[in-house]
Amino acid sequence: MHNKSINAGVIGVGRMGQYHVGVYSELTGVNLVGVVDVSEARGAEIAKKYRTQSYKDFRSLFGKVDVVSIAVPTSMHYAVAKECLQAGVHCLLEKPITNNLAEAEELFNIAAKNGAILHVGHVERFNGAVQELSKAVRDPIFIESRRLGPFDPRIKDDGVVLDLMIHDIDIILNLVKSPVVEINAIGATVFSDKEDVVNVQLRFENGCLANILASRATQEKIRTLAVTQPSEYIFLDYTTQDILVHRRASSQHQLGIQELKYTQESLIERIFVHRENPLKLELRHLIDCVANGADRRISVENELMSLRVALSVLDRLTPVRLNAVHS
Repeated sequence: MHNKSINAGVIGVGRMGQYHVGVYSELTGVNLVGVVDVSEARGAEIAKKYRTQSYKDFRSLFGKVDVVSIAVPTSMHYAVAKECLQAGVHCLLEKPITNNLAEAEELFNIAAKNGAILHVGHVERFNGAVQELSKAVRDPIFIESRRLGPFDPRIKDDGVVLDLMIHDIDIILNLVKSPVVEINAIGATVFSDKEDVVNVQLRFENGCLANILASRATQEKIRTLAVTQPSEYIFLDYTTQDILVHRRASSQHQLGIQELKYTQESLIERIFVHRENPLKLELRHLIDCVANGADRRISVENELMSLRVALSVLDRLTPVRLNAVHS
């Protein structure tokens, strides 16, 4: 690979940011230069744990780092990423890029102008199961996705669409590879002042339909994706990383003396999924682009497409308020 070691930093070391710190500290050829957090105590605690430097201001990293992960609240993504990119620092910006399209497009333009790479943290793209699934999906007719779980009070900025559903929108757009021509959406607000439960139907130009359900008001954690194709049904469970393919087997005609017997069976095949930490694969891909000029795996147009569809969903949504009993 590359000989020169890459200097990395992490801006925002909450739960997600700490994962980035952990991965950078393990990657070979990467030197974790420092972390930044609005809470000095949190920054110091993480810096001590991973034997690195803690800074109060993210600008202190300029001149010291080649690359940063930005895991601050969404409302601050634009301002922080803009300054980093203008300083020529390569960035991995957690999803959603921003909560409006114009700012997202501008960030990619600033990156291009300053010779910096901007990746968006859609970690599910690097999930081994999703990659195996994309090999098996050729002509989807119907896709059904469910991402349900309990409410997490730490998510302050985003409703369930930009927090969770954007993963599934992104995966489905990359599987179907056809423009979205119709969007229907209904939703409800339960625990926050944003939408907490949303059901979306997408219709694609090629005729494929997708039904996407996302909830952060469900006590059981369910994360599944099912794809129907003309002769098979593929089911992925993210929690077990299992993919099952139900195939139509041969149909047999048996002519008996008096009758026609007709049997049709389906075969079930399990696809082996290589389980590796998706965040590690994602950051390794970023480092490969930075150090070796590797081609980015997802085009800028695709990065923006998922956000565009997610924002269109929000435009069509008037969430109903459901009263939750606050314990």
